[in-house]
Amino acid sequence: MKEFVDAFDYAGHICKAMKKGILLTTRDGEKVNTMTIGWGTLGIEWGKPIFVAYVRESRYTREILDKTGEFTVNIPLMDADAGVIGYCGKYSGRDRDKIADMGLTLEQPEKIAVPGIRQLPLTLECKVLFRNVQDESGLPEPLRSRYYPGEPADFHIAYYAEIVTSYKIV
Repeated sequence: MKEFVDAFDYAGHICKAMKKGILLTTRDGEKVNTMTIGWGTLGIEWGKPIFVAYVRESRYTREILDKTGEFTVNIPLMDADAGVIGYCGKYSGRDRDKIADMGLTLEQPEKIAVPGIRQLPLTLECKVLFRNVQDESGLPEPLRSRYYPGEPADFHIAYYAEIVTSYKIV
């Protein structure tokens, strides 16, 4: 069962939860993949409610996002299971089924093909409107060396997505 909510009523909660890690989930056919994110932005752009997800170019999730243009953001309402957040941030969905490995329960979506996750019940269903590859020349050197060491650097792509619905899985 779902209780539909306004994502902006939970803006503070979402931002605080993101500091510890939340999940971004994608689907390609029957394969559902989730990854931990700690960077994101909630706001209004083009007169629409937007979630901006930042995904590194090398990530398996990026391949799926570029193909499907849909994702859910899965946020705990209490403290998240640190084991789930850690595992989903450490391993790639290319190599394993993180949903099955962590015993996560998928919830049928409302407006997109990507499910929510019952254990992280606050769910934002999102459709990508625009993507923007980071321009490394615009980053000050202290940020570049801290967040993008090595060559070649693994920069982020910003996915600006309309929040098409939001709800709590109850």
